[in-house]
Amino acid sequence: MAVDLDDTALVRWRASPIAFIEEMLHDPETGRPFVLLEAERAFMRHAFTLDRNGRLAYPELVYGAIKKSGKTTCAALIVLVIVLLLSDGRFAEGYCIANDLEQAQSRVFLVVRRIVEASPLLRHGAKLTADRITFPALDASITAIASDAAIRRSLVSTSFEGTTASARGVCGMK
Repeated sequence: MAVDLDDTALVRWRASPIAFIEEMLHDPETGRPFVLLEAERAFMRHAFTLDRNGRLAYPELVYGAIKKSGKTTCAALIVLVIVLLLSDGRFAEGYCIANDLEQAQSRVFLVVRRIVEASPLLRHGAKLTADRITFPALDASITAIASDAAIRRSLVSTSFEGTTASARGVCGMK
């Protein structure tokens, strides 16, 4: 069954972002759709709550768990959902920010890239470079940048305000 990122599908998945993750996004390690832990589902139910204006009710997110428990993957999933589903429409921009560009590219951004490559829905419609993933059908993008570049661009790296999504706000990178 072929599914596209069309308006009908987007309306459905915006109403249920967790279903989008578990039905359409594939785990790069298994090649199968993600199966979230109950703790991740509970966190995401709150994280993806919208206020009466359609904006995220909680623009700053912190998810904690023990080492090697999937925090980076959780952050990558949240960045994808916010950029693809919960932004203010087209032209959404997400940023994976770290101390330096190598770190920005090798953590959350790398996992986002692997999920895009593993997910049939996304892999054919995305354009990937070393530090940027674009989704032309939505005019949306996710970019890895160093924190000093973020400061120069005046980004609020710990906020999901508007259409700016940041991995730092999700997983507490320093």
